[in-house]
Amino acid sequence: MNASAPIRFNRQEWSGAFGDLGTDLPLLVGIILASGMDSASALTLFGVMQILTALRYRLPMPVQPLKAMAALIIAQKIPAETVYGAGLAIGILMMALTGAGLLDWVARVVPKVVIRGVQLGLGLSLARIALKDYVPAESTAGYILAGAAFLLTIALMGRKRFPAGVIVVGMGLVYALATRLSVADLAGAAGFHLPSPHVPTPAEMWTGFLILALPQVPLSIANSVLATKQVAEDLFPERPLSIRGIGFTYSLMNLINPWLGGIPTCHGSGGMAGHYAFGGRTGGSVVLYGLFFVILGLFFSGGFQTVIQIFPLPVLGVLLLFEALTLMVLVRDVAGERGPFVLVLLVGLAASLLPYGFLIAMVGGTLLHLAMGRGWFTFSVR
Repeated sequence: MNASAPIRFNRQEWSGAFGDLGTDLPLLVGIILASGMDSASALTLFGVMQILTALRYRLPMPVQPLKAMAALIIAQKIPAETVYGAGLAIGILMMALTGAGLLDWVARVVPKVVIRGVQLGLGLSLARIALKDYVPAESTAGYILAGAAFLLTIALMGRKRFPAGVIVVGMGLVYALATRLSVADLAGAAGFHLPSPHVPTPAEMWTGFLILALPQVPLSIANSVLATKQVAEDLFPERPLSIRGIGFTYSLMNLINPWLGGIPTCHGSGGMAGHYAFGGRTGGSVVLYGLFFVILGLFFSGGFQTVIQIFPLPVLGVLLLFEALTLMVLVRDVAGERGPFVLVLLVGLAASLLPYGFLIAMVGGTLLHLAMGRGWFTFSVR
């Protein structure tokens, strides 16, 4: 990793800054509303972690909410205190796994073809959310808005003078102001709010560990660590990352967040793919993305439920869909090999469709790959 690599803030970085918004914003909103967390704390710390990560890696490697935790928090309305305890618990656990070298061992054992399947599975999951939940969210108008955003993104993709991400998000803002918000509404939501500190107790940590951290670990190892390293290698082969380094920054974020009211966070292969898809090539897109959340947390969190309406779900769905597509096309390097390609498909389907799918996909895919290598069976098409 080159600590002196430049961080740019050109049009493409501005465009890339919105590449992960479709994944993060709905999860953040769901976590804050379901748990009763202080929105100023959650949003500000989320932005600060983006900025620190960008300065550390100097790549479009953003920070994301922990997805398995988020799903449980939203579904079961788990209180904020338990969420803070879970964040600290998983930070300690991942630091122990990193320091003991167990993450490096897993990286050596799990073959690249299985990681490709995990990436495919995550892409399928994100695409399903985009098409099933986000695009239809506003009925006919939502389909029209999403269709226009999709075509605009296709037309502008790769054009440096007209950054697709900025223009598509701008289209969503215009739609929101025309249909449900006014400038006065946004002005009324303004006000200064600092994060609220919290001291996690041993009881909160233990409860959070059992309820939230344990279900999260398999997804974190598969996606936040292994798949993120692979995506970075695919997109930036000249800038190699280490498993230990990724595990360390993942852990450090969660050792800091709970004390200041932040949500549990991770790195993510989808986030990097999203920033890259819309033009991000340096840490600049992630710094800009982080500043957006810092400003939202410090100055607009008092009117949180009003402000979030400036991002219509159909537009977020289009951003999320392109993030998914960027992940899924990475399997092209095995498309010409029948056995590995079938294994990628099986792993991807398992990861996206089964309960605890990422754990089953990672372990089962590795065992299948081992069996194929020893000639115990092959995939054949007649």
